[in-house]
Amino acid sequence: MEYKGKAFKFGDNISTDHIAPGRLFHLRSNLEEFAKHVLEDADETFASRMKKGDFVVAGNNFGLGSSREHAPQIIKIAGVSAVLAKSFARIFYRNAINIGLLLIECDTDKINDGDELEIDIKKGVVKDITQGTEITFSPLPDVMIKLLHDGGLIEHLKKHGDFELV
Repeated sequence: MEYKGKAFKFGDNISTDHIAPGRLFHLRSNLEEFAKHVLEDADETFASRMKKGDFVVAGNNFGLGSSREHAPQIIKIAGVSAVLAKSFARIFYRNAINIGLLLIECDTDKINDGDELEIDIKKGVVKDITQGTEITFSPLPDVMIKLLHDGGLIEHLKKHGDFELV
């Protein structure tokens, strides 16, 4: 599976409150509307500038804070195809996997805001088309690719009716 889009660069310690602002929690029953405000507290223009298929690129500890499951959901609903970061908060990581949001842990230092990226998850390569460089990461295991393809763990269970992933 390959993904292609533009990088939107954020720093370290982007919390679930940056992603899904608590002051807008009344929108949690309307995730489509909530997604229009994704990452608003980190960059108020992000949701209006990004296009379906683009990438969130960050530093360390992306998704720290409360276990707000709406955070990865609204990232996915907004149309972000993947989040690339040096590291992820554990609970955010699990919530993202459960809903089928692609997370890639890699060195993001050399990716600039606005760079065009192409990602091959089977080969474990991020191509920075803008800069003509490549960043490698551990290729995703087939089980993870299957979960992503199915739309996450819950959708996989609905589709297959069991816990068999391979």
